Amino acid sequence: MRLHELKHMKEGSSIINTTSINAYKGNAKLPDYINSNKRGLALQLVEKGIRVNGAAPGPIWTPLIPASFSEEEVSNFGKQVPMQRAGQPVEVAPSYLFLACNHCFSYISGQVLHPNGKSLYCYI
Repeated sequence: MRLHELKHMKEGSSIINTTSINAYKGNAKLPDYINSNKRGLALQLVEKGIRVNGAAPGPIWTPLIPASFSEEEVSNFGKQVPMQRAGQPVEVAPSYLFLACNHCFSYISGQVLHPNGKSLYCYI
């Protein structure tokens, strides 16, 4: 987020960053993911009434998958999570709607939702 955009944001605005389960787990086959410091930015913007949150989807079918994975990897994509399948973008969209709704969820800031097929990782 550049300072220029922040100048135009009003009280009640919401910033939602997308990260990935790979920010927590890592994956040598995918490009680097940067998990920005949402909590720090949330603290900086709280006085302006701007909320900052994020979503870290697990394996989701996107054009990146067939473009960057081998045929075998594509056929196995998503099988590593407890739900035994990759998610669809429509299954992740409600996470963004939830985080964007200032009217209903104005007390949530500095958090990351994990729509990821019930993957649980120990973060140390």
